[in-house]
Amino acid sequence: MGTVLEVLEGYTIIAVVVGAGWVVGRLGLLGEAGRDVLARLVFFVLAPALLFTILADADPARLLSPLLVASLGAALVVATLHVAVARGRWHRPAGLTTVGALGAGYVNANNIGLPVATYVLGDPAAVAPVILAQLLLLAPAALAVLDASSSGAVSWRRVAAQPVRNPIILGSAAGLVVALTGLPVPDVVSEPLRILGGGAVPLMLVAFGISLASTRVLAPGPERRDVALATTLKLAVMPAAAWTLGTLLGLDGHDLYVVVVLAALPTAQNVLNYADRYRTAQTLARDTIALTTLGALPVMALVALLLR
Repeated sequence: MGTVLEVLEGYTIIAVVVGAGWVVGRLGLLGEAGRDVLARLVFFVLAPALLFTILADADPARLLSPLLVASLGAALVVATLHVAVARGRWHRPAGLTTVGALGAGYVNANNIGLPVATYVLGDPAAVAPVILAQLLLLAPAALAVLDASSSGAVSWRRVAAQPVRNPIILGSAAGLVVALTGLPVPDVVSEPLRILGGGAVPLMLVAFGISLASTRVLAPGPERRDVALATTLKLAVMPAAAWTLGTLLGLDGHDLYVVVVLAALPTAQNVLNYADRYRTAQTLARDTIALTTLGALPVMALVALLLR
């Protein structure tokens, strides 16, 4: 897959399911706690099962490849640029700067990335290295800064415990072990996990649609320019950085296309979770997620036009 029409078709499939979730949210069919229940089910049960099966079947050489280096490098480039402007020129607080940097470079590899990898790239495993890098490297670093900015000290115990308390990391790590060692997984274990994992992508999209039903983007406030900066870096600079780094690393053809499409993914909802957890820059996180989600489709279509 990869032509503009195929990208539009893949994104339309995603949009229809998200739209169904939006209708559910507007009608209140699942009640006030509906989205949270779906999100917790996906986070604690379905997504770990899906990522285990994806990684267990993946080629280890592809997981630990230049694609991972290019994706992580692009995220670090835009995060650094955001810090340079927000902190260096605008003198924004450390917490708000950190949330903005995450908004610029922390992609929605789960809720949107898995469906895009499935329906647009034709390979669900393509997004797995990005998920691992973000959860094992970017998230702990950001949490350390947010800890320090909110309490004046870093809770290294909480930061260090973050990976082992995260079921998505645990499921991914278990699948990675299977892929690297060739350890056989009995059908009595693998098949229930495949059944559970099969529900992850649709419920991710429905839950996301429900969240959009109550979102008001760009409400008046002091964080508008931070939103504009993070959104511009995410949609324009990060794909360009991924293309540049991928080219320098010798990627071409489909591999380069995969790296750039993944870099064009919208900002992850985890960024809002972190902002809520530390009671900082929640408007910045919410608006950046909404705007980059809307803007990702034309960016991916342009990527397909240029690279495929």
